[in-house]
Amino acid sequence: MRQGVLELREFYATPLGQTARQMVSRKVAEAWGSARGLDVLALGYATPFLDGLGEDARRAVAVMPTDQGVETWPAVGANRTCLADETALPLPNALFDRVLAVHALEESGDPLGLLEEICRVMAPSGRVILAVTARRGLWANAENNPFGHGRSFSRRQLERLVREADLSPLSWTRALYVPPIPWAARWSEGFEQVGALLWPSFAGVILMEAVKQTFAVRPKGRVARAPVRVRPAFAPAPVGGKLGHPGDSRASPLSRAASEETSS
Repeated sequence: MRQGVLELREFYATPLGQTARQMVSRKVAEAWGSARGLDVLALGYATPFLDGLGEDARRAVAVMPTDQGVETWPAVGANRTCLADETALPLPNALFDRVLAVHALEESGDPLGLLEEICRVMAPSGRVILAVTARRGLWANAENNPFGHGRSFSRRQLERLVREADLSPLSWTRALYVPPIPWAARWSEGFEQVGALLWPSFAGVILMEAVKQTFAVRPKGRVARAPVRVRPAFAPAPVGGKLGHPGDSRASPLSRAASEETSS
């Protein structure tokens, strides 16, 4: 059972939630830079991390799972969110250049089906960033945050799942070294710097970037040997099982004509 959208909204309004948002958003910006002129999809509950990207994108859409609930996004302007079945997105094929999935795989009933839908709606050479709970991290063992619910992943498990969905992993990184304790949020920058050097395996979140690659298949030609029957153009036609003689009345018209021309 997924967490409700109200629980997620309340968490990201807290200092600890704002810290998580800042650290994960920084990693996304480092990987993608500007999304100017690109079509971007946010899946799961990724809208808190989409504010910077959504402003520059040509098109930015957010899809939230039906059992999670949906909220209006962005706060100003026309709404660009919808509620949908995560394994049957109401979106056309090969549309989005960038897909950001946060709080999507951990509580999904069919994580492979979700990844296959992501692959379907991605444009050729499109990229996706998956932010999932790290198995060995402190956040996976604390229930006071959204990353403490559902399944957690190791890097190899996530990579295997990505490949099974016909996506190619490009790179990966970690974030959220700060303990999931409210008072620790004020020292989050220090925890991020020290944690990346001293205890990298205890990060709270794993981020993996994958690409959709399409390959052109050249069909191999096969040569079929067919028997060809050639009939001589000027051979006399057999009559009664024997070749007609030029003087014989049963000879073919072509043979009689040749005999008359010779005698004249």
